[in-house]
Amino acid sequence: MTTNPRPQQPAVTAATAQRLQDAMTRLRARLRAESGQHATGLTLTQIAVMGRIVREGPITAARLASQEHVSAQAIAQSLAVLKDAGLVQSEPDPQDGRKKLMSADPSAAELLEGLLAGRASFLTRAINQVVAPDDQHEVVKAVELLEQLADVDLGGGGI
Repeated sequence: MTTNPRPQQPAVTAATAQRLQDAMTRLRARLRAESGQHATGLTLTQIAVMGRIVREGPITAARLASQEHVSAQAIAQSLAVLKDAGLVQSEPDPQDGRKKLMSADPSAAELLEGLLAGRASFLTRAINQVVAPDDQHEVVKAVELLEQLADVDLGGGGI
């Protein structure tokens, strides 16, 4: 009895990797538009910083910069915009008065919840329209693979 070996799957090429990057960029832009993010006047970075403060605050600016993988200057700029909008405030750190702790206003949590709900609503409708019910398990597998790609450590630290 002969068994048919599995056909060799082609290796992922640079062109495929570029297609994935392009698709993710287009999807992120679509999610921003569908969620109403443009109407907030906030950038993606500012919303990410606000989200981290909502989830983890009170938190120092230095910790925010480390967690968001940006410079202290970039965090300071984002925090200034968020403070001016009344979405976050700072208070002295009771452990170390030289430091400031950033905390979110309740309106920041409401704004974030609305943006995330808008994104999830769009994606749910899009998946249901584009992906056949029998194939929707493939979306779950794709999410798992994307999460693995996001978490991989190739040891090089950059491009």
